[in-house]
Amino acid sequence: MATVVNTTEEEPMLAVVRFTADLAWADAGPEVADPEVTRLCLEAQEHILAGRWLDMAFLMLASADLLLTSPSRVPDKDLECVLSVICSLVTKAGSEDQALQITDLICAKLTRQPDDKPALRLKVLFSLYNLLPSPYGKALVYKKALELATAGKAAEYIIPSFKNIDSFVTEWGIGNLEQRELYLAITRILKDQKGMTKDYFKFLNKYLATFKGSDDDSATIGDAKEEAVAAIIEFVKSPDLFQCDLLNIPAVAQLEKDENYQLVYELLKIFLTKRLESYLEFQTANTALLKDYGLVHEECITKMRLMSLLDLSSCCSGEIPYSAITESLQVNWFF
Repeated sequence: MATVVNTTEEEPMLAVVRFTADLAWADAGPEVADPEVTRLCLEAQEHILAGRWLDMAFLMLASADLLLTSPSRVPDKDLECVLSVICSLVTKAGSEDQALQITDLICAKLTRQPDDKPALRLKVLFSLYNLLPSPYGKALVYKKALELATAGKAAEYIIPSFKNIDSFVTEWGIGNLEQRELYLAITRILKDQKGMTKDYFKFLNKYLATFKGSDDDSATIGDAKEEAVAAIIEFVKSPDLFQCDLLNIPAVAQLEKDENYQLVYELLKIFLTKRLESYLEFQTANTALLKDYGLVHEECITKMRLMSLLDLSSCCSGEIPYSAITESLQVNWFF
């Protein structure tokens, strides 16, 4: 199997075109294949000499189609090399718009079959990301990587990047709506990942916080109800989360007047502003609701007692009377 070898600055592109053309016409016989390969190489050379990088992208991606649709015909290292050379076209583009056009073409090819070698495709997308000078282009490629990781069930290859999301958002300079889409995509990836409950809750909060409660949000804030409920349930379930700002978020506050979710909102309010007695009254009247959301009564009692104890410590100065603890936690301890 031939391998693409970098020899001069422009040689890799011509080598890629020849390599992919040879594969595409391999079954046609030399009398048919040779003229076609020569034609494609001459066309590529003309594009390079004229600086027609968008045309070059069309040509190279068309020639590389065989590798992407039947990657078993070439080793992964050759496929990655070919795609990396194609990605390098964005560095030669004559304008930012042209670089973005080339980026769109590459992303469309790489995301077309997300379940076929998703790890390799993601690796190439991140290489493309690093080659782009445009913050907007970087944001576009990262979004495509999220879509690919989700569709290709390859979340483990993109989750490590989530720790840098805040700096990414600052670098990209994306607006509120773009941030909302980003955080929602991340929450959907994290939702079913074991051991990532805190990260899931964190990005749910980031997503919900993009709804400011203004007139501009009035038509869309209703779309966030399910995520608002999910954030409440995650908070109640978590054994080590005792503070949150959910009550101050408009996307959560809307649940208070929603007949389908007002009880869930009431549960959150109990955990954040009341004590165990209030929870027990709620549980007695809403046992089925708690079960529907996968909440275990005994676990809720344990958390509510801790929340009540924290509330006691914040309200009392100095020592907390034993009687106040037993009354608040509804326990009788004997020593």
